[in-house]
Amino acid sequence: MLGEFLNIVFRSIKLDKTLYSDNRNFGEASIYFAGLIMILDGMAGAVAANTIMKTAIGMSGLTAILTWLIWGLFIYVIGVKLFPDKQTSKVPFKKVLTAVGFAHAPGLLRFFAITPDLMIPIIFLTQFWIFAALIISTKQILNLKSGFKSFGIVFLSFLIIAILSITFVMSRMNALPVNHI
Repeated sequence: MLGEFLNIVFRSIKLDKTLYSDNRNFGEASIYFAGLIMILDGMAGAVAANTIMKTAIGMSGLTAILTWLIWGLFIYVIGVKLFPDKQTSKVPFKKVLTAVGFAHAPGLLRFFAITPDLMIPIIFLTQFWIFAALIISTKQILNLKSGFKSFGIVFLSFLIIAILSITFVMSRMNALPVNHI
Protein backbone atom coordinates (compact mmCIF):
# COMPACT_ATOMS: atom_id res chain seq x y z
CA MET A 1 0.00 0.00 0.00
CA LEU A 2 2.79 2.42 0.92
CA GLY A 3 4.70 1.41 -2.20
CA GLU A 4 1.68 2.17 -4.38
CA PHE A 5 1.26 5.56 -2.69
CA LEU A 6 4.93 6.50 -3.14
CA ASN A 7 4.80 5.35 -6.76
CA ILE A 8 1.90 7.73 -7.40
CA VAL A 9 3.70 10.60 -5.66
CA PHE A 10 6.95 10.10 -7.59
CA ARG A 11 5.19 9.69 -10.93
CA SER A 12 3.21 12.87 -10.31
CA ILE A 13 6.36 14.79 -9.37
CA LYS A 14 8.00 13.52 -12.59
CA LEU A 15 4.93 14.82 -14.52
CA ASP A 16 4.35 11.31 -15.90
CA LYS A 17 1.21 11.53 -18.02
CA THR A 18 0.74 7.74 -17.96
CA LEU A 19 -0.11 8.06 -14.25
CA TYR A 20 -3.46 9.53 -15.26
CA SER A 21 -4.21 7.23 -18.19
CA ASP A 22 -3.66 3.97 -16.27
CA ASN A 23 -6.96 2.93 -14.65
CA ARG A 24 -5.08 0.83 -12.05
CA ASN A 25 -4.15 4.13 -10.37
CA PHE A 26 -7.84 4.93 -9.87
CA GLY A 27 -8.88 1.96 -7.76
CA GLU A 28 -10.58 1.98 -4.37
CA ALA A 29 -7.65 3.47 -2.46
CA SER A 30 -6.95 6.22 -5.00
CA ILE A 31 -9.29 8.79 -3.48
CA TYR A 32 -7.63 8.24 -0.09
CA PHE A 33 -4.18 8.59 -1.63
CA ALA A 34 -5.27 11.83 -3.30
CA GLY A 35 -6.73 13.14 -0.03
CA LEU A 36 -3.54 12.25 1.84
CA ILE A 37 -1.46 14.06 -0.77
CA MET A 38 -3.66 17.14 -0.35
CA ILE A 39 -3.44 17.07 3.46
CA LEU A 40 0.35 16.65 3.32
CA ASP A 41 0.54 19.42 0.71
CA GLY A 42 -1.34 21.76 3.04
CA MET A 43 0.89 20.81 5.94
CA ALA A 44 4.01 21.33 3.80
CA GLY A 45 2.76 24.78 2.88
CA ALA A 46 2.23 25.56 6.57
CA VAL A 47 5.74 24.34 7.42
CA ALA A 48 7.15 26.56 4.68
CA ALA A 49 5.09 29.55 5.82
CA ASN A 50 6.21 29.01 9.43
CA THR A 51 9.67 30.20 8.44
CA ILE A 52 8.15 33.70 8.11
CA MET A 53 4.99 33.69 10.27
CA LYS A 54 3.22 31.23 12.54
CA THR A 55 0.64 29.11 10.72
CA ALA A 56 -1.65 26.44 12.14
CA ILE A 57 -0.58 23.18 10.52
CA GLY A 58 -3.86 21.38 11.27
CA MET A 59 -5.91 24.21 9.80
CA SER A 60 -3.70 24.16 6.71
CA GLY A 61 -4.54 20.47 6.21
CA LEU A 62 -8.27 21.21 6.42
CA THR A 63 -7.92 24.16 4.07
CA ALA A 64 -6.09 21.91 1.60
CA ILE A 65 -9.06 19.49 1.58
CA LEU A 66 -11.45 22.37 0.86
CA THR A 67 -9.12 23.64 -1.88
CA TRP A 68 -8.99 20.13 -3.36
CA LEU A 69 -12.78 19.93 -3.55
CA ILE A 70 -13.05 23.39 -5.11
CA TRP A 71 -10.34 22.69 -7.73
CA GLY A 72 -11.98 19.36 -8.56
CA LEU A 73 -15.43 20.90 -8.83
CA PHE A 74 -14.34 23.74 -11.13
CA ILE A 75 -12.26 21.50 -13.39
CA TYR A 76 -15.16 19.02 -13.57
CA VAL A 77 -17.82 21.65 -14.32
CA ILE A 78 -15.71 23.58 -16.83
CA GLY A 79 -14.10 20.55 -18.50
CA VAL A 80 -16.94 18.02 -18.42
CA LYS A 81 -20.13 20.08 -18.37
CA LEU A 82 -19.37 23.39 -20.09
CA PHE A 83 -16.66 22.55 -22.66
CA PRO A 84 -16.63 18.77 -23.12
CA ASP A 85 -14.95 16.76 -25.86
CA LYS A 86 -16.64 13.63 -27.20
CA GLN A 87 -15.03 11.30 -24.63
CA THR A 88 -15.25 13.74 -21.74
CA SER A 89 -18.92 13.34 -20.84
CA LYS A 90 -18.27 9.86 -19.40
CA VAL A 91 -15.68 11.00 -16.85
CA PRO A 92 -16.90 10.70 -13.23
CA PHE A 93 -16.28 13.46 -10.69
CA LYS A 94 -14.35 11.06 -8.44
CA LYS A 95 -11.76 10.49 -11.17
CA VAL A 96 -11.30 14.24 -11.68
CA LEU A 97 -11.04 14.77 -7.92
CA THR A 98 -8.47 11.99 -7.61
CA ALA A 99 -6.40 13.40 -10.49
CA VAL A 100 -6.43 16.87 -8.91
CA GLY A 101 -5.15 15.34 -5.67
CA PHE A 102 -2.41 13.42 -7.46
CA ALA A 103 -1.38 16.58 -9.33
CA HIS A 104 -0.67 18.35 -6.03
CA ALA A 105 2.18 15.94 -5.17
CA PRO A 106 4.90 18.47 -6.18
CA GLY A 107 3.65 20.61 -3.29
CA LEU A 108 5.14 18.04 -0.91
CA LEU A 109 8.54 19.49 -1.79
CA ARG A 110 7.57 22.54 0.28
CA PHE A 111 8.73 20.60 3.34
CA PHE A 112 12.25 21.55 2.17
CA ALA A 113 11.56 25.29 2.60
CA ILE A 114 13.11 25.34 6.05
CA THR A 115 14.72 28.77 5.90
CA PRO A 116 13.19 32.12 4.93
CA ASP A 117 15.62 32.37 2.00
CA LEU A 118 14.32 29.11 0.53
CA MET A 119 10.62 29.66 1.21
CA ILE A 120 9.66 32.00 -1.63
CA PRO A 121 11.63 30.22 -4.40
CA ILE A 122 10.37 26.78 -3.34
CA ILE A 123 6.74 27.87 -3.02
CA PHE A 124 6.95 29.69 -6.37
CA LEU A 125 8.55 26.69 -8.11
CA THR A 126 6.18 24.11 -6.61
CA GLN A 127 3.12 26.20 -7.46
CA PHE A 128 4.09 26.28 -11.15
CA TRP A 129 4.93 22.58 -10.94
CA ILE A 130 1.46 21.84 -9.52
CA PHE A 131 -0.07 23.97 -12.28
CA ALA A 132 1.81 21.94 -14.92
CA ALA A 133 0.70 18.68 -13.27
CA LEU A 134 -2.91 19.91 -13.25
CA ILE A 135 -2.72 20.68 -16.98
CA ILE A 136 -1.30 17.22 -17.72
CA SER A 137 -3.81 15.45 -15.48
CA THR A 138 -6.75 17.39 -16.95
CA LYS A 139 -5.67 16.54 -20.49
CA GLN A 140 -5.32 12.84 -19.68
CA ILE A 141 -8.39 12.40 -17.45
CA LEU A 142 -10.76 14.30 -19.75
CA ASN A 143 -9.25 12.68 -22.88
CA LEU A 144 -8.64 16.07 -24.43
CA LYS A 145 -6.88 16.28 -27.76
CA SER A 146 -5.53 19.78 -27.13
CA GLY A 147 -3.08 20.84 -24.48
CA PHE A 148 -4.35 24.40 -24.96
CA LYS A 149 -7.86 23.34 -23.97
CA SER A 150 -6.47 21.64 -20.88
CA PHE A 151 -4.52 24.80 -20.05
CA GLY A 152 -7.68 26.87 -20.57
CA ILE A 153 -9.74 24.70 -18.22
CA VAL A 154 -7.10 24.84 -15.48
CA PHE A 155 -6.41 28.55 -15.97
CA LEU A 156 -10.13 29.45 -15.93
CA SER A 157 -10.56 27.38 -12.76
CA PHE A 158 -7.58 29.21 -11.25
CA LEU A 159 -9.00 32.62 -12.15
CA ILE A 160 -12.37 31.81 -10.60
CA ILE A 161 -10.71 30.50 -7.43
CA ALA A 162 -8.43 33.57 -7.25
CA ILE A 163 -11.33 36.00 -7.69
CA LEU A 164 -13.42 34.19 -5.08
CA SER A 165 -10.46 34.07 -2.67
CA ILE A 166 -9.67 37.76 -3.08
CA THR A 167 -13.34 38.67 -2.70
CA PHE A 168 -13.61 36.54 0.45
CA VAL A 169 -10.48 38.03 2.01
CA MET A 170 -11.46 41.59 1.11
CA SER A 171 -14.98 41.11 2.48
CA ARG A 172 -13.45 39.94 5.78
CA MET A 173 -11.37 43.10 5.85
CA ASN A 174 -14.38 45.34 5.05
CA ALA A 175 -12.37 46.63 2.13
CA LEU A 176 -14.80 45.96 -0.68
CA PRO A 177 -16.03 49.15 -2.37
CA VAL A 178 -19.60 47.81 -1.96
CA ASN A 179 -19.27 48.03 1.84
CA HIS A 180 -18.78 51.80 1.68
CA ILE A 181 -21.96 52.61 -0.23
